[in-house]
Amino acid sequence: IISSCGNAGQWERALELLPQMRKEGIPPNEFCYGAAISACQKSGKWECALKLLEEMNERNVPKNNFVYNAAISACAKVGEG
Repeated sequence: IISSCGNAGQWERALELLPQMRKEGIPPNEFCYGAAISACQKSGKWECALKLLEEMNERNVPKNNFVYNAAISACAKVGEG
């Protein structure tokens, strides 16, 4: 669902799903965060992408290559605009 939101340009909705998951007792994993960071990247919201990366550190969520690549891509888009 998070990826679908990102593909539809609804990055805010994608971000809303993470705390909603926690509220339901489902801790978001690296794949959920990766999809949310990718949603931010697709919408040019690099600050949100980095904030999510920081949140992953705070919550001790492991990071994978997809997460790092999405965050790097989000920051790279800043220079393209």
